[in-house]
Amino acid sequence: MTVTQRLYEAARPVWEACHSHPFVKGIGDGTLELEKFRHFLLQDYLYLFDYARVFAYGVVKARDPDLMRTFAANVDAILGGEMKVHRAYMARLGITEEQVFAVRPALSNLSYTHYMLAAAAAGGPAEIVAAILACSWSYAEIGARLAAIPGAAEHPFYGEWVQSYAGEDYQQTNDALVALMDDLAEGCTEPAYRRLEEIFVTCSRYELGFWDMAWNLER
Repeated sequence: MTVTQRLYEAARPVWEACHSHPFVKGIGDGTLELEKFRHFLLQDYLYLFDYARVFAYGVVKARDPDLMRTFAANVDAILGGEMKVHRAYMARLGITEEQVFAVRPALSNLSYTHYMLAAAAAGGPAEIVAAILACSWSYAEIGARLAAIPGAAEHPFYGEWVQSYAGEDYQQTNDALVALMDDLAEGCTEPAYRRLEEIFVTCSRYELGFWDMAWNLER
C-alpha cells in the first residue's frame, strides 16, 4: 500500500461519519437550513485564511524550488480560487467581507487551525501536506459523492457548492496533493509514517467537528 492508501484507511471511519453527517446530507438533498449554511460559510471563510497560511509554511520550509512553487500555487488557488465560491455565496446572502471579519471564530474552528499551524511549524513539507490533505481530500470525496445524487449539482442554491468541489479543477488540485504526499513520504520510516498518520487522522477528526460546529451553530 502507498502512504496515502494507508492514511485513507486510517481515516476511513471518520470520513464515513462526515458523509453521513446531517449537514452534508442536507446539502445533498437540498434540505439544509439556510441559517446553518450561513454560519458554516462565515466560519469556513475565516478558516481558509489559516489553511492558506499552512501552505505558506511549505514555501518557507521547502528546499526545492519546484516544491516552493507548488506550495505557493496552492496559496493562490485558495485565496483566488476556492474563496471565490464563498464570496459568491456571501454576495447572494448580502454578506460583506468586513462583516465576516467581525465574526468571532468558533472554538472548534480555532482549535483546528491552531493544530494545523502548530504541525506545520514543527514539521517539514511532509507533515505540512498531511495537515492540509485531510481537508482537501475529504472535500473532494464529499463533492464527488454529493454530485452523484440526482439533482444535487443542479439545486438552485446548494448546487454551486456541490459543483465547486466535484469539479475537475478542484479534483485535479486534490489529486496533485495526494501524489505530493506520496512523493514526500516515499521511503519514510515507520515512526515517521506514524506521525503523518497522527496528523492526518487528527485533522480528519477536526473536519468532522467542523460539520458539528456548523450544524449546532456553535459560536
